[in-house]
Amino acid sequence: MPDQPVTQADAAGLSIRATRLTDLEQITVLSNLPRYRAGTLRLPFQSLEQTRKWLEGHGTNTLSIVAEIDGRIVGLAGLHRFDGRRAHAAFLGMGVHDDFAGRGIGKALLGALIDAADNWLNIKRIELTVFTDNTPAIRLYEKFGFETEGVLKANAFKDGRYADAFAMARVRGIEYSAV
Repeated sequence: MPDQPVTQADAAGLSIRATRLTDLEQITVLSNLPRYRAGTLRLPFQSLEQTRKWLEGHGTNTLSIVAEIDGRIVGLAGLHRFDGRRAHAAFLGMGVHDDFAGRGIGKALLGALIDAADNWLNIKRIELTVFTDNTPAIRLYEKFGFETEGVLKANAFKDGRYADAFAMARVRGIEYSAV
């Protein structure tokens, strides 16, 4: 059975909230951290302007949140709902500050997004990709009911080589027939 969402009381001083434009500088710093960036498709040296465009580009189909400890952003996560015939599905992305990995922040972010997806947005399918060497993230996703659906060979160029990624998804409460 998947883990239940983490509450703010589960991690001392941790709060989860929506992103805002005033987070621009802290999100840019987070995005440029080596371990954080290694788990994403971001290029090195993300600028403030690139972060601003990303933040301003969020429409009504995007839920973007941060984890914060004592005013410092230590994690970022988002859910982007698809349109049309895929409106029941969303893509999830997230990352945790290099200095705060392993402290339950990813669990809190993922729990908050799943709660919103299940109880507010009625999203039935959440998709993500994760590099095959990112064992801690894979285990976390599995604890929340995500299953590996396939391997994306040479999905991205990372650290001077091509890297594979798992396509994972969490599907709930849908009757369907496999074709």
